[in-house]
Amino acid sequence: RFQACVYFACVFQAMSCGIHYLASVFMAVTPNFVCGIPGNVSSVLFYNSSESSIEDIWTLWTSTENYIVVQLENGEIWELNQCSRSKREVSLDLAYEYKGNKSVFSCSDGFLYDDTKWKSTVVTQWDLVCDREWLAKLIQPTFMLGVLIGAVIFGDVADRVGRQRVIWFTSAGQFVFGIAVAFTFDYYSFVIVRFLLAMVSSGYLVVAFVYVTEFVGIKARTWASMHVHAFFAMGIMVVALVGFLVRTWWVYQIFLSISTLPFVLCCWMLPETPFWLLSEERYEDAQKVINIMARWNKVSTPCKVSELCSVQQDDLVSGRTGDNDTSSTKKHNILDLFCNWHIARRTITVWLIWFTGSLGYYVFSLSSVSLGGNEYLNLFLIGAVELPCYIIACIGMDKLGRRNTLIPFLILSALICVLIMFIPQDFNTLIILANMAGKFSIGVAFGLIYLYTAELYPTIVRSLAVGSGSMMCRAGSVVAPFCVYLRSVWIFMPLLIVGIMALLSGILTIMLPETLGKPLTNT
Repeated sequence: RFQACVYFACVFQAMSCGIHYLASVFMAVTPNFVCGIPGNVSSVLFYNSSESSIEDIWTLWTSTENYIVVQLENGEIWELNQCSRSKREVSLDLAYEYKGNKSVFSCSDGFLYDDTKWKSTVVTQWDLVCDREWLAKLIQPTFMLGVLIGAVIFGDVADRVGRQRVIWFTSAGQFVFGIAVAFTFDYYSFVIVRFLLAMVSSGYLVVAFVYVTEFVGIKARTWASMHVHAFFAMGIMVVALVGFLVRTWWVYQIFLSISTLPFVLCCWMLPETPFWLLSEERYEDAQKVINIMARWNKVSTPCKVSELCSVQQDDLVSGRTGDNDTSSTKKHNILDLFCNWHIARRTITVWLIWFTGSLGYYVFSLSSVSLGGNEYLNLFLIGAVELPCYIIACIGMDKLGRRNTLIPFLILSALICVLIMFIPQDFNTLIILANMAGKFSIGVAFGLIYLYTAELYPTIVRSLAVGSGSMMCRAGSVVAPFCVYLRSVWIFMPLLIVGIMALLSGILTIMLPETLGKPLTNT
């Protein structure tokens, strides 16, 4: 009972990580736009249709190549493009086609945006279009860079000051920075506050994994660690729902940040893990936590820390042959993952799977809103498809084995990427279903690699292996937004990259050993 309460409290807050990781898909949308105009409009022309205001034109707008012709009240006729505007020298009659002389001007009067879908986004707030478009494209990569740095810093801090304090700090930080993002006054303050939000979000996710693993018993550990991901996916579904209901970016950000407020108010009640207290030799504190657990779980036979520790002390004394051994076991670094060709090949393969899993995960998630159809429903389904994928992964891991589940799903995701390229663009439903299948198969591989990495390496470098793999995963998530932007070069470019990486990872995985039912190695 005690462990279940602690577990569900922690994974509830993991939803907020999913929320903030993907909040930018609706917050940084670029709607249709044209150059602003230096005066009051009397009539507007777009191909054959004439309207009295520009707002009525947006329903007819189809391509960025289009332009709008407007006549001002003073009789001037202007052509409005997306990043420039031109004044017709001869303004006799209002016609769409014009062969005469034109004077071209820059968009010094700002821009006019289509607000039929989104009342306001960060792009419309700070005019992140045309020559400032690259600033909009940096919003997600800078967030993912914060995720990378936060994972490194808070993982280390949690080992020094304890899991509990880091969970308090990061969950409170998520709420504070989440609200602060909505009140930023310019683009640069927005990016900096979101960078800090990324650091605490990623710090929470990393430490919550360790925290729940140290509380949950061995028999439920696989399912418990896998389903932290499932709550992350529920966060993605919350983003889709709030995005559908709220169309102003700062109000949307506030609603997303408030959604996990209950945890922030209760997280100070969470105890420190007995494992960490014992490693710091705080035996009395550990005993208090164990007594609370015994009371909650109605355990009648008392568990004494002193008895456990005396057994451990005996083991240490009998196992300590010389001081040299103990000092040499501590000096392990990243080079130990490449100590010989056999282990180096294993490390390169594992790193590639981490990178590919993360890249595929975010490419499918971030590009779901540009698949056509209803973007809110697309994102909701991309989140929902993850929930069964972790159940399949857990069953596959225990029945077929780690490697035998990983290989088919990596190769399947590569095949799905190829398949999507051959689906005609007007088959919207089929494209969305294929993307969901791609996200499902890459999700199985992504969820499984955490545990598989821990089992592939000996105790002395295990946390180093998982940590370095996690770094590759964060690198994949930094690259993913840039990969999605390659759609402008060729619409299938992101899928081609993910497909090649997944196929390569799947083939290399064949060389990894199976770890199901094997004891963990120590040397």
